[in-house]
Parts: sequence; C-alpha cells; structure tokens
Amino acid sequence: MTRADQRADTDALNTRFVTDTEPHRRELLAHCYRMVGSVHEAEDLVQETYIRAWRAYRKFEHRSSTRTWLYAIATNVCLDALTDHRQRVLPSGLGGPYHGPTAPPDPDSTGEFSWLQPFPDALLTPPANNPETLVIDRESLRLALVASLQHLPPQQRAILMLREVLAFSTAETAQILGTTRASVKSGLQRARTRLAELHSAPADLIEPSDPRARTLLAGYIAAFEHSDTNLLEQVLRADATLEATPFKNWYEGRASCIRQLSTYILGTPGDWRMLPTRANNQPAVITYHRNPHGILTPYGVAVLTLTPTGITRVVAFQDPNLVAAFGFPPTPPH
Repeated sequence: MTRADQRADTDALNTRFVTDTEPHRRELLAHCYRMVGSVHEAEDLVQETYIRAWRAYRKFEHRSSTRTWLYAIATNVCLDALTDHRQRVLPSGLGGPYHGPTAPPDPDSTGEFSWLQPFPDALLTPPANNPETLVIDRESLRLALVASLQHLPPQQRAILMLREVLAFSTAETAQILGTTRASVKSGLQRARTRLAELHSAPADLIEPSDPRARTLLAGYIAAFEHSDTNLLEQVLRADATLEATPFKNWYEGRASCIRQLSTYILGTPGDWRMLPTRANNQPAVITYHRNPHGILTPYGVAVLTLTPTGITRVVAFQDPNLVAAFGFPPTPPH
C-alpha cells in the first residue's frame, strides 16, 4: 500500500469513526458528569474516552452497538479516574448544619474538600445544524441526585447509572464492567438501598420553563441586585436551605438564610449582577460581583430548586471559572 493509499485509508477510517461516535458525545458527557460530579473533569474524561475509542476503532467488530461500546470505554475511564479520587461533596453532605444557624461562613481554606460542580444544560443541546434524536435523561442530572450519587462506591454508582438511567440490561452491564450478572444484581440492590437513604426531593418541583419558575427566578435576581431582603422573604419558602461552596457550613430555614445573606452577601444595591440560565435541569443564575475597583467580575453560579410555593433550596458555587464554562462573558452585558 502506497503512502497515498494509507492516507486515504486513514481518512476514510476517521470519517467512519466520527460518523459512528460523535452523536453520542453529549450523553457520554452527562454520564461522566454523573460519575465524577465535575463538569470540567467530565469533559476531560470524554476526551480520554474518544482517544481510547479511536485507538481501538480499527479492531471494533460491531458485535455490540457503537453506543454500548462507547459506554464501556467511558465507564471504565471514569472508574480508573475514581481510583484515587476524592469524593466530591456539597456542604450539606458533610453533616450539619455546621456550627449552627448563626455561624459565619466557614471557608475551606486548606482545600480539604473537593466540591461538586453544576452542569450547564446548554451542553446537552445539539447544534441546530446537527440535531440528535437521542433524548438525554435530564431528570437524572438534578443536583441533589448527583450529589447523592457521589456517596456511592464507584462500582455501585456505575451499575446504578447503567441499569436505571441508561436502561442497559443486566447482561450488558456485566459485560461493560467485566463482571458477573450476579454481581450486577447485588450491586444494584445495594445502590438502590443506599440512594434511598441519601436522596429525597420535593414532590412538587416545577420545571425551569414553568411561568411560576420564571417569576421566582426574577424575584431572586431582583432581591440580589437591589439588596432587598423583603423580596427574599417573598421568594424563599419557610423551610428553604442555603449552601455555598467552598464554605463548609450550610443553613436551613428562611430566617437563617436571610440573616446570612443580609449579613455577609447582599451588600449594597448594584454590588451584584445576575443573568438567568439553567443547570442540572433546574433554574440557575450566573453571578457577577463588583470588586473593590467598582468592576463587575465573574463570581460563580447558583442553582435553585423551585416549588409552586417558593424557592426551597439554593446552592451557590463560588467559582469564577464556571461563568465561562456556562458560556457567559467575563463582563455582563449592559
């Protein structure tokens, strides 16, 4: 075979690879995120998945579907990464409330913990010129559920995701993980039992597209931008909880939440600028904060859990890098 023939063969192989694998990229990103709890790390793991897949593609005999083959690679890439991985948590997953409801925010100044990250819904939306027919299970990306998953052993986490979310059979799951059907069945039962202990969600959650959600989100944004505790009183439920990374404590009850926000966060009108977005299939806001020089700079993301009677949970992520990860500019539009 001449060099020209070799290049043509490689080009043809590359075209087939892209055609076969690229439609699955977004669902693999969601899968890796559920496994590791970090959007940045999930992107790296998907990249590693595609590198491994490309290296093995010439020998791939299509005895299973391309999707199953890619999930086998991606799941094992994640399990490899989790071998020496610190568990990603939210403050409420540490126990709590930390030091009681009136304690000042207690930062993780030593970097003792790895924190869960939110997932931008926009990453699941295919380009307009390349629509995908696959429907990704967005409910399985709810922040509270992903936070609970991080408390499962990695193997149980993988079994639960493959069986319950992705609907692989017991046999397929065993093949992907290189284990037995009996191990899959017992692992799934243990994972279900543990997850039931860890995770519960309000029965009356409303979707981001619900007009009531848009009203509550607008009220939350206005409360911050105008430093208005009365507005917070109107949009937060009596049983609302508040937590923020990288702080180790969290607060429950509307009065406690408002006390913390008004004492340490709200500042004066104009200190905050917020833009609506969506994360983890929930309403969210991109946050900018005015620095000592009077310039609004990236601050992070806050994810809200909403019910018809108000906001029941606020999880804020103080990480300026997330603003760019969500596709927003370094300075907010005027």
